[in-house]
Amino acid sequence: MTDTAYFDEHGPVGPADKKTIRTVIAASAVGTMIEWYDFYIFGSLATIIAGHFFPQGNTTLALVQTLATFAAGFAARPFGALVFGRVGDRVGRKYAFLVTLVIMGGATFVIGLLPGYASIGIFAPMTLLVLRLLQGLALGGEYGGAATYVAEHVPNNKRGYYTAFIQTTATLGLFVSLVVILLVRNAMSTEDWERWGWRIPFLLSAVLVLVSLFIRMRLAESPLFTRMKAQGKTSDAPVAESLGSVSRWQTMLTVLWGAAAGQAVVWYTGQFYALTWLESVGKVDFVDTRTIIAVALAAATPFFIVFGALSDRVGRKKVMMTGNLLAAIFIIPIFALMWRFTPAGGTYNPVMLTVCVFMLVILVTIVYGPIAAFLVESFPARVRYTSVSLPYHVGNGYFGGFLPVIATAVSAAAMANPGAFPVAARYAGLIYPVAVATITFIIGSLLLRETAHVDIHDENHVAVDPRPQPLVFGVLVALTFIALLMADLFLLPTFTPEGQPPYVQYVFRGLVVIVIAASLLPRMLRRR
Repeated sequence: MTDTAYFDEHGPVGPADKKTIRTVIAASAVGTMIEWYDFYIFGSLATIIAGHFFPQGNTTLALVQTLATFAAGFAARPFGALVFGRVGDRVGRKYAFLVTLVIMGGATFVIGLLPGYASIGIFAPMTLLVLRLLQGLALGGEYGGAATYVAEHVPNNKRGYYTAFIQTTATLGLFVSLVVILLVRNAMSTEDWERWGWRIPFLLSAVLVLVSLFIRMRLAESPLFTRMKAQGKTSDAPVAESLGSVSRWQTMLTVLWGAAAGQAVVWYTGQFYALTWLESVGKVDFVDTRTIIAVALAAATPFFIVFGALSDRVGRKKVMMTGNLLAAIFIIPIFALMWRFTPAGGTYNPVMLTVCVFMLVILVTIVYGPIAAFLVESFPARVRYTSVSLPYHVGNGYFGGFLPVIATAVSAAAMANPGAFPVAARYAGLIYPVAVATITFIIGSLLLRETAHVDIHDENHVAVDPRPQPLVFGVLVALTFIALLMADLFLLPTFTPEGQPPYVQYVFRGLVVIVIAASLLPRMLRRR
């Protein structure tokens, strides 16, 4: 296939010309990077936010409540995928991710203005939670749109390479958030930073969003979607089409457990948990921690494109499964090496710590570089926005987003029960990402098909085996049930203050019931 566009009576078909591709990638990547920036400055400033928006007296509880609020944004992401996925598959890719950008930028800006607990009491954490949920909804609709929009403009044989630019945006968003925080922090006294300076990174989001909106407003709709809409082939019910049968649930769960879950835990371990671990366990200084992470991210980011391009040559599956296997083997040894160079563990050496984090981020680039292309290739065009977004955001929203809280809870259990875990307490939290990466390697190796040579302009293509297989479906459902049960029994109680009703668990159980009902209802109606 060539790099030039071609046309039929309904308009442009297939890949755009190189100039258009560069414009599309730049506009999509800049906007998505800004959304990640907005999303992650909250986590990067979790300790300070805890002191402003939650009642003080118990610093640990305030931090846990902040992390829970942070995690709420991840919990909302799959619902954003449903809401904006439907918009993207019915109205258009461009319209959907313009709306998500406005919502994300607006919520972030308001966080920068929000009065603290000392001023408005309980309304401070409640409003903060609502804003985080809005951020999660917006991000849930952004990524699938950007990945789909880019993929539908580019040639089949370079899809991994071009979509890898979108894969850099999450890391670049975290990188930019860290750089902005460091610049603002170093420009003022500690007292000013803790009193009001921390708000500046949130407020700057408004400028970034306006620039991105200006760029995105000038884009045209995806040529493939334009053609489908002209022919009347868009889906009237993309959510029902994505989840309305056993075979479709089997496809979703295969992609979730065979690709997205492992990618999520490797990503959040290598970049986000590494930051938390260096600061809380290794006792590395606030500024040094963010400098170490930022330098490692800057050095490793080009490798997203390297491994995305490699997947065009050798296949998505081989690259992603290799990354999951390497992560399962080397995550704990790399953290053990890091411990030796932290103030708490031995001789402080920030250069070696940067090298260690760089190695972790390289593992991230292997699993994450090809996954946008893989997800786009796994679903037909008429429901692509919805279908790409769902497994990605369930994986990253739950498996990845809750990783810091899960790892902290496991580490606390290890400290309370010395000798009960196979590794030292400071590494016990890593058992979770290692286990999930191992499961993804096994499921992905056995069940995923290679998708690198799929023509996504064929709206009827099938890249994951659609035939219902009772054994496969049973195993996937069992894994999902075990994950939900463990979250309900061990994770969610950590969000509830001692002596209070478990409202978080009640909400979680209600959401599970709603999802099950929404899955079964279309089938029941069809049978009737």
